[in-house]
Amino acid sequence: MKIHLLAVGTRMPDWVKTGYAEYAGRLSQECLLNLVEIPTGKRGPKADVARLVRAEGERLLAAVPTGAYLIALDERGREWSTAELADRLAGWLREGRDLGLLIGGPDGLDAACRDRAEQLWSLSRLTLPHALVRVVVAEQLYRAWSLLRHHPYHRA
Repeated sequence: MKIHLLAVGTRMPDWVKTGYAEYAGRLSQECLLNLVEIPTGKRGPKADVARLVRAEGERLLAAVPTGAYLIALDERGREWSTAELADRLAGWLREGRDLGLLIGGPDGLDAACRDRAEQLWSLSRLTLPHALVRVVVAEQLYRAWSLLRHHPYHRA
């Protein structure tokens, strides 16, 4: 199974690249994590933010692999415990269907992305910077996978 992390933003700070790479690299061949970066629309004082978010959403949806189970990361979604995420990951692995995870840009995720998603997932009730979400998702996927494989990384 491939997990496609489709994220708005292409120029991430080094700490984001390093953190993401650390956890994505730990995942096994059975659940590869693939980052697809979607360019952010050019913002400025007179930018039409709604139009930019809509265009980012269109680019995100165009990048979703055919047949992938789609989940939008959004504050309106449901929070999952690590054990719940591990159970979901086990189910996704059994199905063998690729997974697409959508992360919006600095102004959030377009409504069309939420509407097309089969599930909405909230990492926290806190507002997180979109760059940090990449690292948190990669770490949590690795943690869930390590729980399923009885790896000592997860010690809860």
